[in-house]
Formats: sequence, structure tokens, C-alpha cells
Amino acid sequence: MENSTEDYRIQSFDLDTQMLLKTALKDPNSVNLDKVSNIIVDQSLKDQVFSKEAGRICYTIVQAEAKQSNGNVFRRNLLNRLQQEFKDREETRGRSLQEWVCFVTFICNIYDYLKVNNMPMVALVHPVYDCLVRLAQPDALMNEEEVDCLVLQLHRIGEQLEKVNSQRMDELFFLLRDGFLLQEGLSSMARLLLLEILEFRAGGWLLSSTAHKYYYSEIID
Repeated sequence: MENSTEDYRIQSFDLDTQMLLKTALKDPNSVNLDKVSNIIVDQSLKDQVFSKEAGRICYTIVQAEAKQSNGNVFRRNLLNRLQQEFKDREETRGRSLQEWVCFVTFICNIYDYLKVNNMPMVALVHPVYDCLVRLAQPDALMNEEEVDCLVLQLHRIGEQLEKVNSQRMDELFFLLRDGFLLQEGLSSMARLLLLEILEFRAGGWLLSSTAHKYYYSEIID
């Protein structure tokens, strides 16, 4: 089932690129891994569905390369490209909100999937926090798309991030609490999402079934 899911995610590419990616998943040393990492990042910045799933493809290639030759060329290229995109994040946000949200989704997805000795990659901890803190700034809280992205990422990796650096998580949640309590002009959906994530963390990164029913019936309505 795993492979068919990956094949499905690759269908949006042209046939040559599909072939390149399929080969990279099975025989990474036979292809240009720099090109592969750029293709994956480029698509992730354009396609939000792909940006949510790209971590799984990257994980498979990293594992295949390590098994085949004990190499880490793909991971190094991927991190270099992420570093470049991270440096340009304000420019990206100014140019395209969708691209910015896709980037945050992608970097959080990579953080979630790519581990070193079963531990999160230290190099990504502060960049991920910096992106989430940017989403918690007053101007970003005015955009439901950014609030939605922030809440989704915290649901996905918040608990992991807190274990690695709880001080930065505290700082992030001070911003979210102040935004919820003090900021004027927030949409009712943004307020609901912020309240839900505040309660989610307060409950030990869990929602009670009653709270879950309340928030998600409100969101559906």
C-alpha cells in the first residue's frame, strides 16, 4: 500500500520526472540526487497536498541511500535547499501566501519524517520554530490560511518540538494566547482555531472527546 501511495503522489509530474523519482526511491545512487531534491522542494512549494506528503518520499530515499551505500547525499542536498528557502522566507511570504504556507508545511513534514538515530534533526529545530513564530505574529493571525497552517503543524509536531525545546514552545504559546485575548479584528474561525490549539496543548497535546466534538462541529458548521 505504501508504494501505491507514493506512486499516486508522483502522478502529478511528467513521465520523465516520475521515472526519475521512482528510480530514486529504489536505486538512489543511480540518479542525480541534487536534481531529485530540487524537484521535490519545487513541487512542495507549489502543491499543498504534495507538501504534506513529501516527507514520506524523502524518508524513503534517505533510507534507500543509507542502505545502498551508507551515503547521505540526498539529505545534505535537501537540507541545503531548505536552508536557502528558509533564508528567503519573508520574500516568499510577501510574494505568495500559498507558497509560504506550503514551505512551512513542507519543512514541518521533513522534521516529522527525517530522523537521525530516531531523534529529530537538530539543524531543523530552530528554523521550524522560527516559521511557527512567524505564523503567530499579529499580521499572520489576520490570515485564516496562516492560522490554519500553524494549528495543523502544532497538531502534527508540537509535542515532538516541545520535548526538544520547551522554552521556545512556551514563547510561541505566549504569542498565541496574547493574540487570542488581545488582538482585535481576528475572524471567528481564527479565534476558534487558536482557542482549540491552546486547549490542545494545555491538555498534554490531547483534546478531550467533549472538546473535540465542540471544536470540530463548530468548524464543520
